[in-house]
This record gives sequence, structure tokens and C-alpha cells, in this order.
Amino acid sequence: MTIAVTGLRRSFGGQVVLDGLDLQVPSGTVFSLLGANGAGKTTTVKILSTLLRADAGDVRVAGHDVAREPDAVRAAIGVTGQFSAVDNLLTGEENLRLMADLHHLSRADGRARVAGLLARFDLTDAAAKPASTYSGGMRRRLDLAMTLVGSPRVIFLDEPTTGLDPRSRRDMWQIVRDLVAAGTTIFLTTQYLEEADELADRIAVLDHGRIVAEGTAEELKRRIPGGHVRLRFTDQDGLDTAMWALGQAARDADALTLRVPSDGSPRELKAILDRLDDRAVQVEELSVHTPDLDDVFLAITGKAGR
Repeated sequence: MTIAVTGLRRSFGGQVVLDGLDLQVPSGTVFSLLGANGAGKTTTVKILSTLLRADAGDVRVAGHDVAREPDAVRAAIGVTGQFSAVDNLLTGEENLRLMADLHHLSRADGRARVAGLLARFDLTDAAAKPASTYSGGMRRRLDLAMTLVGSPRVIFLDEPTTGLDPRSRRDMWQIVRDLVAAGTTIFLTTQYLEEADELADRIAVLDHGRIVAEGTAEELKRRIPGGHVRLRFTDQDGLDTAMWALGQAARDADALTLRVPSDGSPRELKAILDRLDDRAVQVEELSVHTPDLDDVFLAITGKAGR
């Protein structure tokens, strides 16, 4: 596991912020930590990235103990926080060259690295312009490019698309996908449920310092009631026979459809179709409807997602 956390605890004064977190993040995947404001997401990222000490627990990142080997952890990771680390007084190129110097790259390697990142993030034309003139999306791309100067194996993205317009957000999503395809591990915190649904291989929901649910997006959706399969038939006889065969179903005679409660799993779909096949009922159309992550988040935490 690239990230392995057991029993992580952290308090501020008398307030418990993290209360026994357990996390496992495989290499080359996107792991998303969801939670409302104040749930402990940023505190988790700060501990995993050595910016804050834990009160208790075992935390390992890229094979290194965060408490005992912080320098080795820092050498393996990159962090893009909620707020941009871009220096507005410098140009885009100067921001990247500063990071190259901080990573002790030679002049030739630094120039090559900077040029490559400017091209990769579509910033070449704006390289000589002050960062203060950049749009929100350009600043976020520059911020992530600065994180990549050191070629990190693990990247922590703490609400990376907050405040971006929909197009800039989708541009950032594609960048994340490309990074993962190249083998980078991404630890993503977000309040945008669509973002987690689009990107994450696994999702954990954090509430009051505890993980209250974890799984793939589809696994989490299937935990919430309301899922169903909608079946449309070619004629009234097929609808009648299907209604008798399936039992518990909501019928729409005019549309020739049945709505059958289901979690949408392949096993349940096969069982439904097998029962119809046994009675030679032809299904004209089938669609699966499951709750979305917004429903999951609200049901689990009692708070609306974004």
C-alpha cells in the first residue's frame, strides 16, 4: 500500500478532530476522502504530508513512517492545498524555476523540467506573464505543475477545484487521470461529489473524525434504498406476465413499464432476467437507476453535499 493508516487520532484542545482513522490506499489509484466542512479532511492531509503531528496511530506513506522518517516522506510526495501556493509577483515560468531550485535540480535539468511542465499544462504562451494575471483555472494548473517539479510518487490534492468554473474543473480532472495512468497515487479531498464519482477508485466518507462508509462509488450507492430497474415491454401481455413473475413492482400500464426495486448489482439483474426468460417474456428496454453520491452523503452524514 502506498498509504497505510491505522488508529490515527488528533485533537485540538479538548476537541477530537480525528478519532481512530484506518485507511489503505493502493499504488496508482485515486482515493477520495469526502466530508463536510470541519469533518477533518484537511487535518488528515496535513498529518499524512508531515505538516502536522498525530496524537496517536501508525501512518506510513510511500513505505516510510511519517513520524520517524518525515524527510523520506517529503521526498516522495507533492501537496496541492486548498489555497494556491503561486507567487503572484513572479511569472509562471519563474514560479516553476523557483521550485526546481528548491528541489536542487541542475540548471539544465531545471530548464528542461520547467519547459516540459509549461507545455504539459498548456501554460507556455503565458509563461512570461505575472501569475497575478492568470485565470483561476490557469493558477490551479500552475499550482499543480509546481507540485510535479519534484516528480512525486504520491500527490495530495486538498479540494483542488474549489472555485473553478465547470470547464476548468473538467480540465483538472483530465490532468488527474493522466497522472494516475502514469502510475502516480492521488489522495483527493473534495466536497464536490461529482468529482469523487468521476475520479476515485475508492471513496471514504469522513464524519466527526471517523470513517463512516468506504467503498467504490457504486458500492456506496447500492447501500442507499431507492435503487430500481425499469423494464419496458412490447405489449400488454408481456407486462401482465412480468408483473405476475416479479411480484413486487410498480406498474405503468400506459408506458408498458415496470419499476422493480433492486440494488442494480449484476446478480440481481441476472435473477430478474432469468425469471422473465423462464416465462418467455421479451424485454424491450432495461435501465438501472441507483441513488447518486449526493443521496449517499446525505443519508450517511445527515448533511447535503455540494
